[in-house]
Amino acid sequence: MNTSDERSDSHPGVIKGGAKCEKCGATTRLDTGVCVSCLLLEGLETDGEVSGAAYESVLSEVHGPDKEWQLGNYEILDEIGRGGMGVIYRARQRHSRRIVALKRVLSYQADSRETLVRFQREAEAAASLDHPNILPIYEVSQSADGLPFFSMKFATGGSLQNAASSLRHDPRKCVQLMAKVARAVEHAHSRGVLHRDLKPGNILLDDRGEPLVGDFGLAKWLDANKDITKSLTAIGTAGYIAPEQAELTGDLTPAADVYSLGAILFGLLTGRPPFLGDNPLTVIRQASETQAPKLRTLSPSLDRDLETICARCLEREPNARYESAGDLAADLERWLEGRPIVARPVSPPARIWRWSRRNPKLMATGIAGLLLGAGAIWLFHGELFRRSAFNPPEKSIAVLPFLDLSHAKDQEYFCDGISEEILNSLAKVEALHVVGRTSSFLFKGKNVDVSKVGKQLNVQNVLDGSLQREGDRVRINAQLIDTRSGFHVWTETYDRKVADVFALQDDITRSIVEALKVKLAVSPATHEERNSEAYDLYLQGLYFSNKASEEDLRRALDFFQRAVEKDPKFSRAWTGIAKVWYFLADVYVKPLQAYPASKEAALKAISLDEKDAEAHCYLGEAKRVLDWDLAGADAELKRALELDPNSASAHLFSGLHPLFRGELKDGLQIILEAEKLDPVSPIISYVATAAYLANDRIDDAITEGQRTLQLDPNYYYLDSVLAAAYREKNNLPEAITLYTKSQEATRLPSSGLAITYARMGRKSEAEKIFTQLLQTREQRYVSAPLIAAVAVALGDKERAFSELERAYAEHSGVLQWIAFLPEFRALRSDARFPDLLQRIGGSQNSVLRITETTLTEVNDPGAQTHLSLKVGVKPQPGTPNGHVVRIVVSFYDLTKNNKMEPTDARVGYDWLTPTNDWGDATPKFLAATYVRPKTQKPAVDGRRYGGFVIRVYFDGQLQDSRANPTDLLTLFPAQN
Repeated sequence: MNTSDERSDSHPGVIKGGAKCEKCGATTRLDTGVCVSCLLLEGLETDGEVSGAAYESVLSEVHGPDKEWQLGNYEILDEIGRGGMGVIYRARQRHSRRIVALKRVLSYQADSRETLVRFQREAEAAASLDHPNILPIYEVSQSADGLPFFSMKFATGGSLQNAASSLRHDPRKCVQLMAKVARAVEHAHSRGVLHRDLKPGNILLDDRGEPLVGDFGLAKWLDANKDITKSLTAIGTAGYIAPEQAELTGDLTPAADVYSLGAILFGLLTGRPPFLGDNPLTVIRQASETQAPKLRTLSPSLDRDLETICARCLEREPNARYESAGDLAADLERWLEGRPIVARPVSPPARIWRWSRRNPKLMATGIAGLLLGAGAIWLFHGELFRRSAFNPPEKSIAVLPFLDLSHAKDQEYFCDGISEEILNSLAKVEALHVVGRTSSFLFKGKNVDVSKVGKQLNVQNVLDGSLQREGDRVRINAQLIDTRSGFHVWTETYDRKVADVFALQDDITRSIVEALKVKLAVSPATHEERNSEAYDLYLQGLYFSNKASEEDLRRALDFFQRAVEKDPKFSRAWTGIAKVWYFLADVYVKPLQAYPASKEAALKAISLDEKDAEAHCYLGEAKRVLDWDLAGADAELKRALELDPNSASAHLFSGLHPLFRGELKDGLQIILEAEKLDPVSPIISYVATAAYLANDRIDDAITEGQRTLQLDPNYYYLDSVLAAAYREKNNLPEAITLYTKSQEATRLPSSGLAITYARMGRKSEAEKIFTQLLQTREQRYVSAPLIAAVAVALGDKERAFSELERAYAEHSGVLQWIAFLPEFRALRSDARFPDLLQRIGGSQNSVLRITETTLTEVNDPGAQTHLSLKVGVKPQPGTPNGHVVRIVVSFYDLTKNNKMEPTDARVGYDWLTPTNDWGDATPKFLAATYVRPKTQKPAVDGRRYGGFVIRVYFDGQLQDSRANPTDLLTLFPAQN
């Protein structure tokens, strides 16, 4: 039946066009001649005049559902719900036959502009969101009568309101559902949408029981530039809305939705919302004037942490709640995983302070004065002290990642990359304190007030903005905001070609520097015009290089390498290659495969741009690991800090060096300076935990380690250092729990767990993990110091030193950590331990270092194989003459059975530089040759060149060694 000439909300057989009732003259939509009231009245009277035929006619019309009714491309099946604004039907899409839910404006609301705007807002808000736990919108259209409607996924599981009773006795299921809902709400907030009407009835369940947030009818855009941002009169549902939402004053923040999420969780766990009353006004008044009841007063069996989480959400002061729905979700997930939650109960003095702010008149009374007086000391040390503690440096800034406003929403890598490049440029301004990338990017995708960003990162200013890229053009809207006043210090919109993006970055940097009235020590470099395709590849590489998995790092490497193929003089792309190889080393790739590649790329970057601070950092790390040269690494890091005083990485690497040398307090101090530059970096927090532990500050190590897990619950690097702190505190159960989680996250048998078992006397379990580590090493690279640490715990010193020598031969990047890690303290009394530290640049530098091992093939018609090995050896500055220096070069053959044997080819050795003076600290070079003549008959076992070993001795003490392949050092150990 076509409804093009009438507006109706029910099936057309029931409701017809307007007519006059024959009895009372009232308007009726029934074609029986009488209205419903007269029909019922007549039916109740025994002598009614209305015929039975009329009744049958009405009854037949009531069976309208059996009649076909269509809206657009949908066949209406039945009504499933309605509210004050719209009606919802179960419908079938005509062509696909898909069952959907279809929402349409009620006909009597057709002339209400407010209703139409709300309906439009719901469709627009929901359609802009793409999240697995947000009810998806399929189509927005209007029917033939001009009324708007939209179709959406049909949730077969009903609503959370219907399921609440069955969920109440399963708190874990309640928390699992609400964690997903909170993540969905976080997504909406990140897209600028505030829901404002979260309640159990608006959270639907699909056929798998997964929650779907729906009904964005009261949604509000957080972007002040949106035309429909202004609130309408509707305020949401009493019992679930935040107090500030009911007051209809001021701008709402995501904290309002956080309150609603807490109210829903409270209701699921207790069977009732936080506040009850005879009418909505009573409920709203209670929420505004009284603290929400404690969860455990209604359900004593519930967990105390759940009570704390609910209480944090239901705080009357928005600033006292979780800062975001994402923070709430994270705490719920921590509870599910059995980890400590971040929220803590609000202290009594803080409650007094908040009460006094809400009741200023009562402050004048004697009771209020006594209360405030009693809480003064607590306030000074607690909440009030933290408020006054926000006193950031005047010249300080955090650069937040730009928001992607591109139509396809596929420019996240471009937004992140541009933001990071601007951050790097600003970091070179010596007079400006710039927060590190990890901390600034913590707020990515979160709609957080800049004042909170300022407080958390201790900065005076925030650079925020958006980016829209279409084709070869890019538009950036950037704004510099004072975090204390909220004022816009500077704002600008740039519209450029992608090829001009370098100049655009410089313009933004200069504008910020001028706005903050700081002086550039060196003007930003004038960038020559770059290949735009190379730059785009570079930004994609930069995006993936900031992720941790091997897959992402290798994708980053591929993008960087393609960038330098397009533009070989692109220095930052070479730095990216150095960065990726550095992070692949020791975890996914053998050190002697990764560090040389990192070093080569860093040197290339520096040759193109000597002022690249990051490249100096990676070159320094290569010198530390490949050459065991802490002095050379120190020089590179010193140069990096001259170029970029705000480099958290340079501070972090610099802080490790004193720890390697045994200067524990100095090392900790420098690492804490790095933490100030990048306060929410899990990597820096992880190292700070280890540094506290090295200084025997175990309680501080535990506190810092807990902070690491709050920043990134899955950050363990090679193992959990927090678990090590718990073990040193003799909290063994907690240590075992964390080590077990670390083992799951790293997919590597936990050496720390084995050490803990050994200390508990559970030797068989420790030995089992030790065996698993050895077996794993056959399949992938496992850092030898991890295995050595287990051997120490098992009391096997010989095996421990054997593994440490292997680490030395492999140039393990974590070997120098043995100088301060508590796991190796049992080895310190052994004479071999200080000798090893000396060789790796620990407690004192080695006298001699191998600086070069270059193998080349010589064109020799008379030889099957002719190889020349150039060996460089460098003495420590000030090395006296008169000592015995011995350099041993050994060649090995590979047999047809793939076994290594000492060579039977001709070998020779020649000095390339004078050797009579070892005190000038210049490198000395030796040439070793390997020749297998053609006239020499092949040996029975089919020998061919297999590899070499070089060892350098000073007065009989081994100083350094190299081998290719590295396994030769362990196959053929040194013979002094």
